[in-house]
Amino acid sequence: MLQWALIFFVISIVAGFLGFSGVSAATAGIAKILFFIAIAIFVVLLIAGFFTGSLVF
Repeated sequence: MLQWALIFFVISIVAGFLGFSGVSAATAGIAKILFFIAIAIFVVLLIAGFFTGSLVF
């Protein structure tokens, strides 16, 4: 998921450099959404790991 966010971020930077501001804004928004989804998934799995780890040991 973070890989896709990075890809969209690079596309946004290149599009902004070339003057395609609409494409740049759209891909930046997609990259931001994917980044926050990846962070949310990480936090959920981290919390689940702490709870299951304490139950196992």
